[in-house]
Amino acid sequence: MIAETNQGPDGQESMTGDEACAAGCSERHSHHSQQTKNNLTTRLNRIEGQIRGIKGLIEKDTYCDDVLNQIAAIQAALNGVGKLLLENHMRSCVVERIESGDHAVIDELLVTVKKLMK
Repeated sequence: MIAETNQGPDGQESMTGDEACAAGCSERHSHHSQQTKNNLTTRLNRIEGQIRGIKGLIEKDTYCDDVLNQIAAIQAALNGVGKLLLENHMRSCVVERIESGDHAVIDELLVTVKKLMK
């Protein structure tokens, strides 16, 4: 990561980008490649369509077991999105923060994994 500095109106240098966030701002961003973004978007669009399909099944009084099977498929698809995001997060954001000395990311990651495993 490259930190940039800008001179403010008072002539003092101010931090921008990653350096400012490392200094304590709450705004964080991911580092996804365009291919990963496209993959995630495609998966989420498919899931969105499946959810609309379930609404239609319920409106048509479809047999409950058939609807439940569709719900299970959506949950599996969401888990797939979560796994992909987690893998990318660990390979980029987590590694970068550990390399910069920010070991609090480990606790943050553990909390997130616990939530995903519920």
